[in-house]
Amino acid sequence: MTASPYTRIRDLDSELMLRFQRGEAASLDLLLEKHRTPVIYFLHRMVGNRAVAEELAQDTFLRVYRSQASYQPTAKFTTWLYRIATNLAINWLRDHRHEKNGESLDAPSASGLRPQIVDPSPAADSELQKQEMLRQLRQAVAELPDRQRAAVLMHKYQGMELSQISGALGCSLATVKSRLFRAYATLRMRLAQPAAR
Repeated sequence: MTASPYTRIRDLDSELMLRFQRGEAASLDLLLEKHRTPVIYFLHRMVGNRAVAEELAQDTFLRVYRSQASYQPTAKFTTWLYRIATNLAINWLRDHRHEKNGESLDAPSASGLRPQIVDPSPAADSELQKQEMLRQLRQAVAELPDRQRAAVLMHKYQGMELSQISGALGCSLATVKSRLFRAYATLRMRLAQPAAR
């Protein structure tokens, strides 16, 4: 007996989505509560603008809501969720590529405050160097091609497995590995030459 290509994947999030599909509205609230912040964080890293990321996250969950009747747990819920989020981000980037007035990832928040790290050690210059390295890393990641950036963000920041990234990006495992290899090679090259930046 061969396995169906539509084998159901069972994880807690998929179970919650199936419960929502059966009419338990509280299940969607639990999914939203669990995934809203990580999705906004991912989208912010993708588009470079917090307000746009929040709008895209709303659109992502609106699509989850609208897709309740057709949802099939053939992959992990997060794979499906990040596929929706990634597609929305890439579409937004394509449509707004000409606009260069995006919010910096290092810019102060809407409240005007910037997160500060208090360094009690006497070596404050090492903290400044660390902050500069993080700024350069964020900039280098932001300059990657859209799908490479999405793969890196899912892999390093969201901790997703390669198979999940493959499902979220709608490509083969080999393509994910290739995108990650190229992205990490580009990041190493850019970060190895800080004077040129």
